[in-house]
Amino acid sequence: MIAQSQSQEELRDLYRELILDHARSPRHFGKLDGATHSAEGINPLCGDKLKIYFSIDADGRISDAKFEGSGCAISVASASLLTDTVIGLKTEAALDFFSAVVSRLSGRMEDGERPLSKVDLGKLIALEGVKEFPSRVKCATLAWHALNSAIRNESETVSTE
Repeated sequence: MIAQSQSQEELRDLYRELILDHARSPRHFGKLDGATHSAEGINPLCGDKLKIYFSIDADGRISDAKFEGSGCAISVASASLLTDTVIGLKTEAALDFFSAVVSRLSGRMEDGERPLSKVDLGKLIALEGVKEFPSRVKCATLAWHALNSAIRNESETVSTE
């Protein structure tokens, strides 16, 4: 039992490091010139604000993704992990990731989510640590809600409230 607890703690430390790495050095940060889809998101509780951009080709594949804005470490890391994950995916697969991440972190399905298929979250599982801090779930899911909005061409700013 002690070995299992130690192993779980080591895994939590590894996940914390991944979050901190993406927060300190976000991937795909900046404006994407020539984006075909975009969405803005705000988390009034924490003050997170972001705009996410995607280039989606005629076949529905996300060829590039970037984000800009400011927020807490969890919000920035989540947006960075999102962009790393969705580049190269078809929009349907990206929406599957949206559903899987949001339902995994919040424990419930939300409007616009699709029924879960077996999505391998890979390194995105690092975001699961926010479940220990319920007020941070909104920080971690903001970029994912913006992804959903952008792909669906919804014009309203996404809010976590």
